[in-house]
Amino acid sequence: MVETWKSIALEKKHKQQQEIPKEWLVSVPGEEVSNVTGFPEKCGLLSPREIEITNTGVQGLLERLSQGFWSSVEVTTAFYKRAIIAQQVIFVERALARAAELDAHLKTTGKVVGLLHGLPISLKDQLAIKGLETTMGYVSWIGRYADKNAVLVDILLEAGAVPFVRTNVPQTLMWPETYNHIFGRTVNPFNRTLTSGGSSGGEGALIAMKGSPLGIGSDIGGSVRIPSSFCGLYGLRPCYGRVPYAGAANSMEGQDSILSVLGPMSSSISGVKLFMKAIIAQEPWLRDPLAVRKKWDEQEYRLEDHGKGGKMCFGMMWNDGVVVPHPPIIRALQATKKALVAAGHEDWQPLKHAEIEKTVVWNPLHRLPSREILINFLQSGIWSAACYQDYITVTAATGEPVINSMLAADLDIEDSSVGEIEPGSTAYELWQIQKQKGNLRREYLDHWERTKSITHTGRAVDAIIAPVAPYAAPPHGLNRNATYTNVWNALDYAAMTFPVSFVDPAIDTKQAPHSFLGKRDQANYELCKPPSPQTRSFSLMLKFSLIADEPEVFRDAPVGLQLVGRTLEEEAVIGMTEIVDAAIKKFGGTEGTLPDMKPHM
Repeated sequence: MVETWKSIALEKKHKQQQEIPKEWLVSVPGEEVSNVTGFPEKCGLLSPREIEITNTGVQGLLERLSQGFWSSVEVTTAFYKRAIIAQQVIFVERALARAAELDAHLKTTGKVVGLLHGLPISLKDQLAIKGLETTMGYVSWIGRYADKNAVLVDILLEAGAVPFVRTNVPQTLMWPETYNHIFGRTVNPFNRTLTSGGSSGGEGALIAMKGSPLGIGSDIGGSVRIPSSFCGLYGLRPCYGRVPYAGAANSMEGQDSILSVLGPMSSSISGVKLFMKAIIAQEPWLRDPLAVRKKWDEQEYRLEDHGKGGKMCFGMMWNDGVVVPHPPIIRALQATKKALVAAGHEDWQPLKHAEIEKTVVWNPLHRLPSREILINFLQSGIWSAACYQDYITVTAATGEPVINSMLAADLDIEDSSVGEIEPGSTAYELWQIQKQKGNLRREYLDHWERTKSITHTGRAVDAIIAPVAPYAAPPHGLNRNATYTNVWNALDYAAMTFPVSFVDPAIDTKQAPHSFLGKRDQANYELCKPPSPQTRSFSLMLKFSLIADEPEVFRDAPVGLQLVGRTLEEEAVIGMTEIVDAAIKKFGGTEGTLPDMKPHM
């Protein structure tokens, strides 16, 4: 049975390689080269014109496409070449045929098809495309061909977009890293020893390599925001129903307590904004019964309810009461506050952040062996009420092992089973958890409203600026903390990431000693400390010592933050992120970068 799933995965991987035009294959740098973000422009595959195309933002691309200055075929081909350098799951012929149709339409009519005319867009391997497989990281799903498009894919096509690649995901989707038995591990192009995040880690790595101008990820606990932050991108977690999900594959289907959402990821804010405007303009609520009937609100985007974008008040979350961030994250918060100080700021005191996080997810004790971590994950919280039953049902078809650790030493072990797992929560137990979640949502709303009495604007705090993770992208297998992201999923608040800096070992030195807030905080402080041999995972981690002593481990890792608004405030969140980003530009001179925080190439 083991050989069966392995041979199926190997055949799928071989088929993917065969679809790549041989003339587009290049030799990749050796392992000694950690930062490969500049490799596509040096490898010789791209022409100067193709380099110019792939270095252009979404808004600039759409302008040149609509003018006929660049054709959709040449733009799609340029991004294909760059995507192939980054090794993604591709369907070249279909996408180029689509691009040719759009070029012919523009030439014949002089009009664009829609707001996204001719734009190549990458898709997380969840979005069904008629006639293609959607594996979602499961060997057991190889050979399952979609008989129709996901609603979002249809809308993208009607808006003139060119879906051209699908990107890697972790098995089950419920990992903040990206690895599966089919395509293996996705790495961070800024430093290949570090994770690109998950579960939209394939999107994050591809867009960071400029192999796609705009991509679509999903987010149930941070899966858009974590890879966006780790890869230096802008990523939006919209609220439930704002972007249609119907027809997309998913894990734990039927779990409606905390819903996954689809959201855009891009190297520019304009990419995020244009995506949302284009999708909402197609009235997705007429095709997806769970889509919210709300048109694009230009007044909200102009921040009519937030002082019209004048003096604003941002709450700064220095820590969430669960985990104290590493020095690069604190530095990014300090720099962002300094850039925004003229607008007015108040420190945000997180209300019961730890209680919400505990209610929603799991309680992994990070120094336990990996099997025990997974068991803790599976036996508590909303997500894990019956998730294991879902995983084993899917993987049973081929005997594919359920992945229970992202550490390389664990992945080499043939037996990846988790042993005996107690039954999931009863319906009544789940109701009580949901009741607690509802109470916490009300308390958080009340707490936010009470800030009207402490701001200088007379309004409640306009938005929260918070870490996305307590660290920059960590080494593979060590991204185990989602406390800074999953809480906003539970509260159903719109949130958007923005890049601020890069880890610089010369600046980001020893983390200040502090009294630990709990086991998670201690585990975060000791993130790269070698564990005991009985964890089976020490071989990889012996390369590293404490982050306090070895900041070099994180060299060149992007550092991002997130701006959190309220429910269904996507337009305002985008508008406020533009204000924050503009302040950072003015402070540092380049978009998303401070003068002493540029990556070391």
